[in-house]
Amino acid sequence: MIQFGIFQNGAADLPIVETPSGVLVNGGTLDEVHQSYQRILVDQVRQGVLAEQLGYEYYFMTEHHFQPEGAEFSPNPLIAETAIAAQTKRIRLGQATNILTQWHPLRVAEQGAMLDVISGGRVEFGVGRGYQPREVEVFGWPYGSTIQDQERNRAYFEEAYQIIIKAWTQPSFSHHGEFFSIPPSYTKWNHEQTIAYFSQPNVGRSLEDVLRIGPPDQYSSGNPVVATTTVLKEISVFPRPLQRPYPQCWEPVASSRSLKWIAAHGVNGNINAIPMTRLKKIFEVYYEESEKHGWPDRLNRGKFKFGWDAERNRGLSVGPWVHILSPGDERAQIARLDRSLEMEWNYYGAFGFTAGLSDADEPPYDLHMKVSGELLRKKGTAIVGTAEQVTAAILKMKESLGAEDFLILCHFEMPGMKGEEVEEQMHRFAADVMPELRRACGAGPALPESGVSIVPNAVVQSV
Repeated sequence: MIQFGIFQNGAADLPIVETPSGVLVNGGTLDEVHQSYQRILVDQVRQGVLAEQLGYEYYFMTEHHFQPEGAEFSPNPLIAETAIAAQTKRIRLGQATNILTQWHPLRVAEQGAMLDVISGGRVEFGVGRGYQPREVEVFGWPYGSTIQDQERNRAYFEEAYQIIIKAWTQPSFSHHGEFFSIPPSYTKWNHEQTIAYFSQPNVGRSLEDVLRIGPPDQYSSGNPVVATTTVLKEISVFPRPLQRPYPQCWEPVASSRSLKWIAAHGVNGNINAIPMTRLKKIFEVYYEESEKHGWPDRLNRGKFKFGWDAERNRGLSVGPWVHILSPGDERAQIARLDRSLEMEWNYYGAFGFTAGLSDADEPPYDLHMKVSGELLRKKGTAIVGTAEQVTAAILKMKESLGAEDFLILCHFEMPGMKGEEVEEQMHRFAADVMPELRRACGAGPALPESGVSIVPNAVVQSV
């Protein structure tokens, strides 16, 4: 079976210019970049709605901030996807990712659960460590997280992930770790309603579980809630996600260590910008590590298919850039696409991702190597051609993995592309490529329809 999704990264729609130093960047002032991102935000929501209409099964959005350069923009995928959820019924809504090192874990747990409830249980919850100091240091500073110390970054990420799962699966809970004390041990809470509620039988927790009752605080002149030595021991996080025990989690991975971590924790993976020659090894490592750890799974369903299991929504996705050429001057179209890809890679390459573009039989590329659009097309990380050529390339990618099922998340948007151009690509792929691949590989299972309605249903009798 084959399934289709979209990976939306929010590249700016401004013209691309080359600076005197040879770097490709946004061709606009900061005011123009602001205006571009306002358009892009609306495009992202509209394209999520369109994706369902065209038969795509997944829609993933990234989280990125503070970028005048133009490669990516998506400050809060959970909020944007709530707008999409309100206008759709079936499409799965994923984040690639919610960067946990930039969040208080309870805040992102609440927002993720809210989207799951509003969408009728359609969240594919993304988690990630981040890799850009401009984002992680700014947002992470209040919580003590960082990207400039990799071990501290991983420790924060893993503790935040643990807290989110606790918040979603336990009626009330506490957590006392390296980065978080939930609730803080000094939190006074002598509220009569709380005491009355937990004094009832069979509410899920006892009074002793959630409060440590103490005498009045003779030194306090505050209100009755704090004029006491009674302190809070546990909290409950509302709402709980609709999917039980919690939504399937995902993480974009680029390192062997992260790949092994997601396998050990039953987390799905987004694999992006990896040469086709290296994909199978990544899939094999994930599958072997999953087996080694007893097939971890939020629903304890045991062994799943190699690569991707469409019935169980488990495994790895592959996310190449995809573009279908129009009739006419193909060389001019490819030149423009190459410029867009090169502009995007001018941004990513600085973070060390160029090394990972080497084939399985090559040494890692030099981090300062200039990456061309031609190279990305040669590696299969960008698939460009006629509808027939794109179909054949995707089929070849699936067959090279030896996987029965396959999930592809297409990157249609690129720097310099207008929203209507992206939507044209979505239409053409859905009309000319998806049917052929479904005939060749089999269609994925039908997506259930959300039973949540946001249409007001109150009827008021006129007097």
